[in-house]
Amino acid sequence: MSYQIDVQYALEPEPEPKGVVNGVPNEEKLIEWASAALCDHVNDAEMTIRIVDEAEISELNQTYRNKSGTTNVLSFPADIPEEIELPLLGDVIICAPVVVKEAQTQHKAADAHWAHMVVHGCLHLLGYDHISDVEAGEMESKEIEILAKFGYPNPYMVIKEI
Repeated sequence: MSYQIDVQYALEPEPEPKGVVNGVPNEEKLIEWASAALCDHVNDAEMTIRIVDEAEISELNQTYRNKSGTTNVLSFPADIPEEIELPLLGDVIICAPVVVKEAQTQHKAADAHWAHMVVHGCLHLLGYDHISDVEAGEMESKEIEILAKFGYPNPYMVIKEI
């Protein structure tokens, strides 16, 4: 398997190679999670993971989905004609402030929530979706299976406050 995963940080400060800055994981972790999402589906793949601020995700959300405001993750599958054989999957855009805040408000470990966002975005690039209940069930099952490999809990389990 050969994966070329380009990680871009469009926010400051950028995480250190072995650390986390402002709750944002380093490149190594992002690539590890993306590779786990891809491994059962493709042997060769090229993609980008871009970590952005609220302004950039809001602009993308408005421009490409006609929805105002922020969101946690957007996926943009590559639009390549079938007759052209390229391993290019597309781009996953993740909004750092939204993911960090969601992890806190949902009482989830930050790394588990980040892993979920990366896996979720990658599965969209692979053609998974959650428009219908059936599609959502398939996608969620796949996410749960991949995240379990890292020891992360089911991200769809609701944690009730006592």
